[in-house]
Amino acid sequence: MTHNRRTVEGVIFLALFTACIPAANWLVQHVGTKCIPGGPCLIPVAPGILAPSAVLVVGLAFVLRDLVQRRLGVGFAALAVVVGAGLSAFLAPPSLVIASGVAFLISEFADLAVYTPLQKRRLVLAVVASSVVGLIVDSIIFLQLAFGSLDHLTGQILGKAWMVLLAIPFIIWLRARDERIGMEPA
Repeated sequence: MTHNRRTVEGVIFLALFTACIPAANWLVQHVGTKCIPGGPCLIPVAPGILAPSAVLVVGLAFVLRDLVQRRLGVGFAALAVVVGAGLSAFLAPPSLVIASGVAFLISEFADLAVYTPLQKRRLVLAVVASSVVGLIVDSIIFLQLAFGSLDHLTGQILGKAWMVLLAIPFIIWLRARDERIGMEPA
C-alpha cells in the first residue's frame, strides 16, 4: 500500500511541478500590479519591493521538485523541467521559454547537490536549504537570460522564499505522516 501511495503522490507532485513552469511563464507576461513593456509584470513581495509575478509559482516549484525527487526519483524531476519548458512554448516567446528552461535545469543540479544528501534524515532542512540555493541560482540565471538585467533580484529571491516558507508546514506534516505509516522515499 505504501508503494502505491508513494507513486500516486509522486505523480500528483510531478503534474503540479510540470505545470508550474508554463504557469510561471504565462504569469510573468500577463499578471501584475505593474507590467513593464518588453519586461516582466511585477507584484509586490514586501513593502517597496517588486518581483516578477512568476515568483510565487516558482517558489512552490522548488518544493514540488524536491517532493518529485523524493517520491519518483531525480530523472522524473529533470523530465518535468523539459516537458514544462515544452508546454511553455505554447504560452511564451522563445526567449522566455529558453531562459526559464535553462534556469530550472541549472537550479535542478544545484538542488541535487544540497537536497539529495540531506533528504532521508532531515527532510525539512533539505527542502529549505535546497530551495534557497535553487531559488538564488534560478533567479540570477532567469533574470539575466530573460531580461538582461538583475534589477529585480531581491524581489525574486524574497517572493520565492515566501512560498518555500508557506510550504514548510506541509513538509513537516508529510514527513511525520511518512514516518508514522513507514513510507520510505523512492
